Amino acid sequence: MNLYRVETHCHTVFSKDSLTPPHNLIETCLRKGIDRVIVTDHNTIAGAEIAHNLNPDLVIVGEEILTTKGEILAAFVSEEIPPYLSPQETIKRLRDQSAFISVSHPFDRLRKGGWREHDLLEILPQVDAIEVYNSRCMNPKFNWDARSFAENHNIPGTVGSDAHAAFELGRSLLLVDQFEGSDELRKVIQRGIPIMRWSPPWFHVASRYALVYKKLHKG
Repeated sequence: MNLYRVETHCHTVFSKDSLTPPHNLIETCLRKGIDRVIVTDHNTIAGAEIAHNLNPDLVIVGEEILTTKGEILAAFVSEEIPPYLSPQETIKRLRDQSAFISVSHPFDRLRKGGWREHDLLEILPQVDAIEVYNSRCMNPKFNWDARSFAENHNIPGTVGSDAHAAFELGRSLLLVDQFEGSDELRKVIQRGIPIMRWSPPWFHVASRYALVYKKLHKG
């Protein structure tokens, strides 16, 4: 069976720190040979839904949700989850719609979406995976800590580019058996094969520029 090349973490212009239109994201994924892409804009599924409607065979609707303790990464989201809920409430709403639930860059202490270990342990029984490699983590130790945590607690890991610009797409991919829907993803994730490439600091210029550009052109 052929394996899917899956991008599990990326953003479109619907995230405040990205300028990538949904159609550009799709074109880039097709050009790079990415089979499935989970679009995970910050606290919205609007961009993911547009991309999914443009190419439903490629795009999975996801969301990166900021909770009161850290960020949660979800796939197969049908109803948008607002930010700043407790992790427990966020997870409940995601489970009610059978979404696949992961945790973004859990030990990245340079982002407000990072987690404290005791908070992560509280939700661990309710999530399907944690992100063990994020290409945009500035310090390699953050990814090492995430992988070690996943191994110690026997929970599957995802890897993602966290792409905020189209050229970042596919830097980190997960190779998995073909799947349809969240239940099948839960089954195949255990055998996922990671492809990981670090994104150097200058990649962050794209997201910083997007923030400044949108602030200057607001309204």
